[in-house]
Amino acid sequence: LEEAAFQLQQIFRIDISIALNILGIESMRAGHYRAAYTCFKLAADRGYSKAQFNVGLCYEHGRGTEKDLEKAAFYYYQAASSCHPMAQYRYARYLLCHGPGNEWARHQKAVTFLEKAATAGITEAQAYLGVFYMRGLHPEEKRGLKYLLLAAKNGDAQSRYHVGVCYEKGLGVQQNLTEAKRHYRESAAAGNRNARERLQ
Repeated sequence: LEEAAFQLQQIFRIDISIALNILGIESMRAGHYRAAYTCFKLAADRGYSKAQFNVGLCYEHGRGTEKDLEKAAFYYYQAASSCHPMAQYRYARYLLCHGPGNEWARHQKAVTFLEKAATAGITEAQAYLGVFYMRGLHPEEKRGLKYLLLAAKNGDAQSRYHVGVCYEKGLGVQQNLTEAKRHYRESAAAGNRNARERLQ
């Protein structure tokens, strides 16, 4: 009986959090940012990862509350720790751009979160990792190309352009100008100016 009561409490807690988060999203769409933030915060404090991510967005962009990157990072980390892929990406970007402490440790932690987000299908994380591995102090071209290809398959025109560069220069793959042109054409068709210039 105690177990059943506990399960009912958990379900009720989750349902309330989901409802608050939905109410927050609707309030945000209606332009009622303060009300949205309040709803997200209530759900986030109950441990709901989607709401934690939304509170992070509110703090990052100053919607419904003051802009505060440290608080945004705190909520992104909470959601990222519960396997929220976009929060993993946002928290990793925070670590790389603004994070405190030892640079090497921050860097390693950020890469771990980026790889989790990329594996979960977050195109932004795939693109970021692709360029990151291509341009690092010790470039890992094959690894970088793998992530660029994933992002390109998900429709990222800039990553498609970078894949073209890889084929043109033989970075992480055997040089193949025909394949490079194909990637440039696809990227240019999606509106990428760099790809159009490269084709010319």
